[in-house]
Amino acid sequence: MSVSELKSLTRTSEMALGSWWRTSGHVTPVVKITNCQIGVFLAYAVPAKAARVLVDRELYVPRSWTSDRDRCAVAGIPGDMAFETKPQLARKMIERALAAGLPFAWFTADEAYGDNGPLREWLEETKIAYVVAVSCDHHVPAGPGRTIRADKLAAKVPARGWQRLSCGPGSKGERLYDWALAGAGPGRYLLIRRSIGSGELAYYRCWSPGHATLSDLVKVAGARWAVEETFQAGKNETALDQYQVRKHSAWCRHVTLAMCAHAWLAVTAAASRPPPGAAPGVGPGAGDRPREGAASLWTTFRAGVEQS
Repeated sequence: MSVSELKSLTRTSEMALGSWWRTSGHVTPVVKITNCQIGVFLAYAVPAKAARVLVDRELYVPRSWTSDRDRCAVAGIPGDMAFETKPQLARKMIERALAAGLPFAWFTADEAYGDNGPLREWLEETKIAYVVAVSCDHHVPAGPGRTIRADKLAAKVPARGWQRLSCGPGSKGERLYDWALAGAGPGRYLLIRRSIGSGELAYYRCWSPGHATLSDLVKVAGARWAVEETFQAGKNETALDQYQVRKHSAWCRHVTLAMCAHAWLAVTAAASRPPPGAAPGVGPGAGDRPREGAASLWTTFRAGVEQS
């Protein structure tokens, strides 16, 4: 399970849903209103089936909007809607997934959510294992009453503490990085990723109610890209971001319809793929080349063959 956000820029409008003031310029700022709508999405990935879909969404409504009820009324925002941060919206969607009985083993997200302490605490209270990205200046426990920055802790990892592992296949083969794991409090860890080429570092806070190996954590960290891949597929295939709506309900309807269409394509494509270990050329559409940017959703219906 992974969460991230998608921004959609449409034409300028003072009363457009989700717009806010942005400034530009150096000496004398030029102020204009840009309609930038931000949706927070929950993605569901099934690695064994190479399938990933968006399963929930929430529109982020800035505090400047929720504090102006007249403005909200014009945009069709419910009168009882209070301001919620993006991590709070993520928690709301995870709660709905749990209530619906959707099975999942791990949760992952980027820094905007990993740096949020209340969200991590709630995940642990709910017994949801997580691997979430955090910023380089994120502080982790380093003994009684002491903390240390993530980048400072990474600098203490000895050469023998790094292991080269793949976090999953990419467009150019396996995504290999060097990884290290450091303690970050009782039952908690800081996972550190180092680029083989540039040496650039990335950091993840990890927790699990059960035992998890370094390989397990690395695979979950790599699965975070599932939501980014669903965004790309949704935009290419089902017009996820192709709208110019001005009302709250219109945004929800368009995005939900695009998500449903994307889910149908993803499930159909997964069912059409040959099983693991099948001989080359086996399965519907085998041997045909999918068009660029749609490989994860693309399938072939051959003329004259009845599809069940």
